Amino acid sequence: MYARAAAATTAALLGAGALALPSTAAAQTPADAFAAHKSATPLAHKDPTVVAHRGASAYAPENTFAAIDKAAHMGFRWVENDVQRTKDGVLVIVHDDNLKRTTNVERIFPGRSPWKVKDFTAAEIAKLDAGSWFGSRYKGARVPTLTQYMNRVSRNHQSLILEIKKPELYPGIEKDTLSVLRKTGWLDRDHVKNKLVVQSFSADSVKKVHALRSDIKTGFLGTPAAADLPKYAKFADQINSTHTTISKGYVSAIHRLKGAHGKRLEIFTWTVDETAAARRAAGFGVNGIITNKPDVVRKALRD
Repeated sequence: MYARAAAATTAALLGAGALALPSTAAAQTPADAFAAHKSATPLAHKDPTVVAHRGASAYAPENTFAAIDKAAHMGFRWVENDVQRTKDGVLVIVHDDNLKRTTNVERIFPGRSPWKVKDFTAAEIAKLDAGSWFGSRYKGARVPTLTQYMNRVSRNHQSLILEIKKPELYPGIEKDTLSVLRKTGWLDRDHVKNKLVVQSFSADSVKKVHALRSDIKTGFLGTPAAADLPKYAKFADQINSTHTTISKGYVSAIHRLKGAHGKRLEIFTWTVDETAAARRAAGFGVNGIITNKPDVVRKALRD
């Protein structure tokens, strides 16, 4: 239903999404760097998967090309992002439901308070600077569309945990998201089996994704009571809890169950940025650790 509006803004967006890589990375692509790093320093098989939260967001502005490129250059396959929808129906990569924290929207559109994502068109959002708040070297970074983002992740040979953010604000966003994933080649057998997880804090949203494409791996964000876990296992493959709410017993309770695809239920915990927390979570037996500082977590697991 949003195809016409999306097409009308494509030209403006295609030129706005990219950010030049730092000169130190110019000699090789993120994909080359990732492949070289993976070959040189593989993680032990028993280690949890390390996921770069909103990209390597401690080192580059979150949810931008710069952040996922940085993760790739550091050798990390998995990244995480957040998806919301514009006024004219284009899916964009941004965490907050307003644009104030991570863009210059207040300066560019001073009369548009409270600057909600859903109140701006994709062309308007494409005008915003999503990098300067983080550092001057990232001036001019843009808010990517989901289409642009998926193409960049593909170019980097990365895998993705995609979070549908605030789905109650965007009726039908699950179907829209799957449409973009299909058009960008992410719903083929290889991607669905090995490279993609769709998650949300909304159980209803996760259920909708599971109903629309039962083959896709899904995650529920939260820490349900252990007694309620079997209910979630009917439509989710992962229970992804904040690290401060879990214990070894809770992780074991998750692992005792089978998820929506008949495999052992998993847990990816977030947001873990410190050595002690990473080792604690790994000691609990989590399947993945989502972090703003993937290098810190990797080092903690190796040491």
